[in-house]
Amino acid sequence: SSGINAEWPLRPGLQTLGDGHFTRCTHSVGYPLAQGKADVPWPCNPDNTIITHFPASNQIISFGSGYGGNSLLGKKCFALRLGSILAKQEGWLAEHMLILGITNPEGEKKYIAAAFPSACGKTNLAMMKPTLPGWKVECVGDDIAWMRFDEEGILRAVNPENGFFGVAPGTSNSTNPSAMATITRNTVFTNVAETSKGELFWEGLEDEVDLSQVNVTSWLGDTDWRPESGKPSSHPNSRFCTPSRQCPVMDAAWEDPKGVPISAILFGGRRPTTIPLVMEAKNWRQGVYWGAAMRSEATAAAEHGGKVIMHDPFAMRPFFGYNFGDYIQHWLDFGNKEGLSLPKVYFVNWFRKQDGKFIWPGFGENCRVLEWIFNRAKGADTAVETPIGVLPKPGAINTEGLGPLDMKSLFDINKSDWEAEYDAVQKYFNEQLPQDLPPAIQQELNSLRSRLSDM
Repeated sequence: SSGINAEWPLRPGLQTLGDGHFTRCTHSVGYPLAQGKADVPWPCNPDNTIITHFPASNQIISFGSGYGGNSLLGKKCFALRLGSILAKQEGWLAEHMLILGITNPEGEKKYIAAAFPSACGKTNLAMMKPTLPGWKVECVGDDIAWMRFDEEGILRAVNPENGFFGVAPGTSNSTNPSAMATITRNTVFTNVAETSKGELFWEGLEDEVDLSQVNVTSWLGDTDWRPESGKPSSHPNSRFCTPSRQCPVMDAAWEDPKGVPISAILFGGRRPTTIPLVMEAKNWRQGVYWGAAMRSEATAAAEHGGKVIMHDPFAMRPFFGYNFGDYIQHWLDFGNKEGLSLPKVYFVNWFRKQDGKFIWPGFGENCRVLEWIFNRAKGADTAVETPIGVLPKPGAINTEGLGPLDMKSLFDINKSDWEAEYDAVQKYFNEQLPQDLPPAIQQELNSLRSRLSDM
């Protein structure tokens, strides 16, 4: 299955190599099967895992890992780590971003790129089924975007992948019906549970599988797993790997080599407090600061064990191919170039809570936020400046049909929370970039502090 897993996310073939650069990739599970040695279901060598990248020789060598994110070397290793280095050298961007197309009821279409940490809803957003009548979302890609300004100064994005490597838990017909339709065939699943009827099961499918009628074998081999067992049926980072062409909502231009024109860039993450549902950057520099200052509740795809708020700048912290400070400056430099139509930048947070419960319904209802962003990209006067950024005017987010919803709490600006946010970001920059933080980013942070003091 490893060969299939590698083929579906990538674009195999020899016809385009020519005389250009070739990235050599070597992966070993690090578990040689010597004579008389018993085979294992999941060969790997976790005690000696190492993933190495050699930019000078354009080479990747991976040893011991059994996790697709490391062993599928054309994915994060090449497309982001080495890709970001190539992008810096050649003047483009290699980013951990989804790309989607959104069409309004009048038939107007715009494209959005969005960076979220793993398991924070990228695939759900990329394949979203809008609840607002007449709106349509189509997927260009759910994980990686290569973006370059064309000769007219328009930022265009391509999806370098050929498939989806998605997180299974939480995926269901209620959260992402398009993903469920995609994985009905030609799909490899890893570390999920199986029912006695031969069906797959993971957390999030409780309403779709009658557990009283089947036995469940967990990913660890427990043949009588039950919800009350105290352990999940599937690994929290269990995955499906499937070809993009099977997705029923793929955009018509998803394989266009020219790329699609990007009107807006979104940053986001899991933030139970502080960050509003959506905010717009006043300018490119503030948007770059938001990317650099991104923080999110840790997920199963990260190395943190508990639900702590971790720093994940640009959702690229595990994938930077070169110095973080130089990476930020590379983004800032685009704001200083003449003739570029820079996209608007936004920060979104579907995960704000009140009394331990999510305030915003999320999933297909997120189209209501995208509607506001879509109209702002057209120049709609539906926003107001605040100390933290540009927020929607009261009533600007369409909530018709949602029932009671505390929109005030979704956009509440708590001064003490934001002062703590400032302190956490400043501490992170001091520790990670004591000499390399671009002055423009420190100026943005200082400006935020000044505006907070005036509240």
